Amino acid sequence: MNYAAIKWADVANGPGVRVSLFVSGCTHRCPGCFNPEAQDFNYGQPFTKAEEDKILQALSPAHIKGLSLLGGEPFEPESQRALLPFLRRVKEAYPQKEIWCYSGYTLEELRGDSRARCEATDGMLSFIDILVDGPFVEEKKDLNLRFRGSSNQRILNVPASLAARAPVLWGGEMTIQPLTFSRKKK
Repeated sequence: MNYAAIKWADVANGPGVRVSLFVSGCTHRCPGCFNPEAQDFNYGQPFTKAEEDKILQALSPAHIKGLSLLGGEPFEPESQRALLPFLRRVKEAYPQKEIWCYSGYTLEELRGDSRARCEATDGMLSFIDILVDGPFVEEKKDLNLRFRGSSNQRILNVPASLAARAPVLWGGEMTIQPLTFSRKKK
C-alpha cells in the first residue's frame, strides 16, 4: 500500500489534535473529491514499517488524541490488508486513543456483500472507534458540517453499531476542553 500524506498535527479530521494517515488508492472517484491525486493506487510513497514506527512515536504525547485514516479509501481491500496489522499495533500501544476512519463505503456495505469486503474487514472495524461513512456527494456538500463533507455522510460509533447490529450515530463528545478566557480585574 502507498500513502499520499501523513499529517502530524491535524485538527480537521476528528476532535483534538490527531495524526492523520492519507492512504493512496480509491475506486469511488467521487466528483468534487478533495483529494483526487490520492485516488491513484501508485501515488505517494510505500507505507513501510518505518512509517508505522514514526506514526506510533507521533501518537505518544498526551495532547495527541488519536489517529485518523483517510484517503484515497482505507477500505479498499489492499489497503485493509496493510492497515489491519498496523491498527493492531496502534491499539496495543495506545488503547485510550481513538481511531477515526473516513470511508466512501457505508457501514452496511462493509458488513454486507460489497467489493470492499475481504478477510480483513471485520478486524479493521474492530479497531476503529468512529467511522465517517458514505461517499462524498458534491450536491450535498455543506461547509458547516462537522468532520464530514456532505450531508449524506454519517459519523458512527463503531463499537456501539457493531453491538447493536445497526448504525449508531456518534454523540459528538469532545475529547478536549474548550478554552476559556477570563479578564483580569483592574
